[in-house]
Amino acid sequence: MLARLREMSLRSVLRRAAGTLGATLAAIWDRWQAYERIEARGLALLSAWLSPEQRAQFEKYKRFDVIGSDSGKRYRICYGTSTNVYEMDGGDRIVLGWCFRPVGALAAGDVMLAQKIALETDERGTLMVAKPFPSSMPPRANLPPVS
Repeated sequence: MLARLREMSLRSVLRRAAGTLGATLAAIWDRWQAYERIEARGLALLSAWLSPEQRAQFEKYKRFDVIGSDSGKRYRICYGTSTNVYEMDGGDRIVLGWCFRPVGALAAGDVMLAQKIALETDERGTLMVAKPFPSSMPPRANLPPVS
């Protein structure tokens, strides 16, 4: 009798655990779908602001180049939300990385759009607040040069 009571108790515990696990997985799925919707809206907004050439670069390489408003230097903005902006030289090599982003938990497309606008409209002010980082190319930007 005692063994059967223990067995029933274990079954009920397992049922409850399975129910909790199912609810947790459903919540994770819902959160992931919400994240994907937010990410898609950010990328759609970014795409609307890109020039045709930048859009082609982004669709092919998940990065695009912008020209600084003050110096005329070329910067490459790679998909991401931090340490994703690189100053490029004439030989398509990275000179220096620049880290700057708007405040808040934003989707990558929104961050990249803010970075584009900042460099194209106030390069000098942007670089005054940006933090430089070494010019070694991270894996996400290690793609063939955009021609």
